[in-house]
Amino acid sequence: MDLTAFSGRKRRLSVERFLVVHARTVPDRGVLAADWRTVFLLLLLLPVCCSGEEECVLGLVGRPVSLSCFLPQLLTSVNLSIEWRRGKEVVLRSVWREDGVLEEWSVHRFSTPEDASLSGNLSLQLPSVEASENTTYYSLVETSGGNSSSELCSVCLRTAASFSDPLLQREESLHGGPEAVFSCQSSGGFPEPTLTWLINDTEDPPPGAVTTITTPLSDIWLFNISSRLTVNISKDGSVTCLVKNPALNETLTSTSYSVRRSAVRSRASEAMWIFSTALCVVVGVMVLTGVAYQINLDRISKRKKQDFEKEQSRGYKRSYPDKEEVEAMRPERNESEV
Repeated sequence: MDLTAFSGRKRRLSVERFLVVHARTVPDRGVLAADWRTVFLLLLLLPVCCSGEEECVLGLVGRPVSLSCFLPQLLTSVNLSIEWRRGKEVVLRSVWREDGVLEEWSVHRFSTPEDASLSGNLSLQLPSVEASENTTYYSLVETSGGNSSSELCSVCLRTAASFSDPLLQREESLHGGPEAVFSCQSSGGFPEPTLTWLINDTEDPPPGAVTTITTPLSDIWLFNISSRLTVNISKDGSVTCLVKNPALNETLTSTSYSVRRSAVRSRASEAMWIFSTALCVVVGVMVLTGVAYQINLDRISKRKKQDFEKEQSRGYKRSYPDKEEVEAMRPERNESEV
């Protein structure tokens, strides 16, 4: 028996029972007519409520996602065959035979959990989400003998990708006037974002001061966004760029401060430069001192070595006189000796 038809029949029986109870307990025709109108409104709102319960699954671009579908009622089925479809395209087909062998075919490495036949978890697992699949509907259908029955599950997939941190820069005015020009850009996100500016954290830019361009990357369905702000700003003012991604409920900000805080950063940079220079000088002096000291030690060691060798050579001469002197000092042998 088809599970979807069974659940639909159960809802119809419960409504008929509801009408019979009201017909028996409320004999007044006026009240009965009002009840009929109430039931009629409930019947009209029922499909709306049911459709409102379906929510899209959010998948991040480039990451895996699982489209949930739990049907433990199918565990008692024999020779079960199911198909996951993306629109009309079949992306996965699974068949559980009587001997317990699972045969599965899929595209793009789509799969179902390994314990699907034991737990009833028939969720479709996507190894990587693409931005082009935004608001795509996947449906699970039970098939028998090549014929498709009604849907068992229907899941909506919604995709999103985070943008890079905004790069906020201050540029010189082309006309050399008092106006300041700021540029802000962010890239690699989905869906199309909104970029706004704030002056001194609370004020909106004046009309005509902002120019924003959104560039779609057609190959990968991602977006780049850039904006320019031309505005007169006080010496102690600040400018903030905000990039909002409503799909992720994400807001990225970057703030640029004007002259006063820039001067503070300049003084800090100057102090750091002086400290680095002084440190390099001290280290250089220490290195030169160490080299000079080592050279002096080498000279002293060489001198001591030479003195030691001289002392050694003198002692050797005293211990072993010349051979000629030794032979001259020897007495001559008596020739009369036999």
